[in-house]
Amino acid sequence: MTKLTVACVQTNTQRDPLENVERVSPMIREAAARGAQLITTPEIVGMLEPKRDQALAKAKPEESHEVLAAFRGLAAELGVWLLIGSISIKVSDDKLANRSFLVDDRGNVVARYSKIHMFDVQVGDGQTYRESNTYRPGTEAVIAETPWGRMGMTICYDIRFPYLYRALAQAGAEVLFAPAAFTKVTGEAHWHVLQRARAIETGCYVISAAQTGEHAEGRRTYGHSVIVDPWGRVIADAGEDVGVITAEIDLAEVAAARAKVPSLTHDRAIGEPVVYGEAFRQAGE
Repeated sequence: MTKLTVACVQTNTQRDPLENVERVSPMIREAAARGAQLITTPEIVGMLEPKRDQALAKAKPEESHEVLAAFRGLAAELGVWLLIGSISIKVSDDKLANRSFLVDDRGNVVARYSKIHMFDVQVGDGQTYRESNTYRPGTEAVIAETPWGRMGMTICYDIRFPYLYRALAQAGAEVLFAPAAFTKVTGEAHWHVLQRARAIETGCYVISAAQTGEHAEGRRTYGHSVIVDPWGRVIADAGEDVGVITAEIDLAEVAAARAKVPSLTHDRAIGEPVVYGEAFRQAGE
């Protein structure tokens, strides 16, 4: 099987986990009704709680997480594969994991990935983002075996670290997930460029379900969930509205793109960069 229909669910997550499940579940059902065999949801699909104390109080361990249980049950009911973009998992008294789950069509978790790169930035939108204050970074890159091929799991800010995607592709990934809650400011500047670049560099499909709109405490996300083919073409884009996009993808296109530009096989060892112009720097001091 090389062809499958995939979907991105684009939503606007708020503070209450069960309300978010109720908001997203009908869209997952819609995607299944439209023929999607693999459905993806955004980062932090279960809860967007900017206040650290509240996030720690609301989050649950994986084994008792009501959002995970609800989505696993829905995947089994609908007979679809479901990428839960990420949910907040309690891993200690003072830390969470920003963790993605790939669930098969029987409701089994077949792979889990904890976000490696923490979003500790100040982008100029009036918000301060310090993900590491609340979340513990993951340490392992993850590839999931599926009936269609190998799929690499990443989350949001990871998209800015191309070495991760190259490693996944060189380990056999043909599809890369990058569910996100990109800020409005960074999304407008960088979102499409980064998605297309990761697809072009790896010869992979990139499937990125995204958050959209205004959230708690005035946080704003960009939307534009995308499905990008291995040649870097955007084949579906959700715009800024809540909703569902679908596309048929053919993993045979991965081999075709890599045959044209086999850059994954052209790595060469390099040493430290040589710096020229030291005399000019010293002359200016």
